[in-house]
Amino acid sequence: MAVRTITGIVTSDSRDKTITVTVASRETHPLYGKKFTKTRKYTAHDPKNDARVGDRVVIVEVKPVSKTKSFQLSEVVERSKGSVKMEEVEIPGQEAKEDEV
Repeated sequence: MAVRTITGIVTSDSRDKTITVTVASRETHPLYGKKFTKTRKYTAHDPKNDARVGDRVVIVEVKPVSKTKSFQLSEVVERSKGSVKMEEVEIPGQEAKEDEV
């Protein structure tokens, strides 16, 4: 039996030694021919708590670890760049223009 390997993005790492990986694939409707995106979520075992939210990872099918976990983290392909935080910066000459409006 061939071992399935799946590449996806980690959407949750809040549980201990467990990650949720979301995999998006483009499929074509058999009758109408329209393309659509189908997303699937897999629960994977992460023994070292290595993966973080936003990382691109490869998971491999293994014998069931628990009721919902049948995959294990194989490698982290790409680390997340992190989230962008927007801050309001006060510009000295800008206040007078806002008061006029």
